[in-house]
Amino acid sequence: MRKLLYRIFLGANILFALSLILSYLSVHINPSVCAFPALFGLAYPYLLFINVVFAFIWAVIIKWEALISIAVIAGGITHFSNYIKLSKPSGDKTGTFEVQSYNVRLFNYFEGKKNSNSEKRILDLLKNSQADIICLQEIYIIGDPGAKEREIKAALGGKYFSHFKVIPTGKNRFYGIATLSRFPMAYRGDIVHEKSSSLSIYTDLVRGNDTIRLFNNHLQSFHLNRMEKTFLAELTAGSDNKETLYEIRSISASLRQGFARRADQAQNVKERINRSPYPVIVAGDFNDTPVSYSYRKIRKGLKDAFVKSGYGAGFTYKGNYPPNRIDYILYGDEFECTWFEIRKIRYSDHYPITAYFRKAIPEK
Repeated sequence: MRKLLYRIFLGANILFALSLILSYLSVHINPSVCAFPALFGLAYPYLLFINVVFAFIWAVIIKWEALISIAVIAGGITHFSNYIKLSKPSGDKTGTFEVQSYNVRLFNYFEGKKNSNSEKRILDLLKNSQADIICLQEIYIIGDPGAKEREIKAALGGKYFSHFKVIPTGKNRFYGIATLSRFPMAYRGDIVHEKSSSLSIYTDLVRGNDTIRLFNNHLQSFHLNRMEKTFLAELTAGSDNKETLYEIRSISASLRQGFARRADQAQNVKERINRSPYPVIVAGDFNDTPVSYSYRKIRKGLKDAFVKSGYGAGFTYKGNYPPNRIDYILYGDEFECTWFEIRKIRYSDHYPITAYFRKAIPEK
């Protein structure tokens, strides 16, 4: 009996170790070609935790099998640092400007009466934060978009320049993305993602004698339908469902399509970043984790504000699905990030994130 339990436990350990290895491959394989590794990349923090548990249990009973998970974890240690930072930042905000990014989940318009005051609470939060640059995703407008843009600016104190991009979602209703800045806007542009409601905009901001090109993104979501969302909630709650196989296939199809479209959008955004004549800051909801092809594509040549100056666990999403890190602020070598914070405020299913920057001093 003991030998059987040993074999089962060892087999499970090897299975989860291989799953963690597959998650590492997700950053290299375009999901448009093969989406299978991307599914494991999405689960990376949980696969990592399971492997840590296996290694700990083997180590406690002094078995060499602990080396299985330890070796696999060590092989992907750079991914760990994209999720968790153990050293506290210096906290020096002297001479900095603040960039804040926040997915506001349509101001919770479809979340019931208890969230009817969400828009005011979110705008009050943004007003009190006094960030120099604010990037919003998933704004929702009923009525005239121009009037709503002026209303939001007034609610924030009226001291912001604005760049709104919205698309119609029904009669007199609009969905969109917005960048607000205390610095003058020299140019406003948008990136078209074909056959998608995903939005990306870029704005040239004039700060003193310098110009910054700020990219604000909301990349492809998985667009799980209501039935799939209900099933996923039941599955995570441990409920039994007779149509489990059908629902898993349906969810898998939605995930594969989301991964593929997001990879194409990431490529589109990256091409614009590479052509920028100015130093760049890239913010927004990528709808993908740090262990993903899309994140790696966009981040190449840039720095991650959380990795540089964050502290603790980097999860930015906490909604109907398992928590994860999908919101980012990236930047070029022309800047120095001195502080990064995830504000654990539950006005949306995303947390607002903020980073402080100053002009980097060239190395001699």
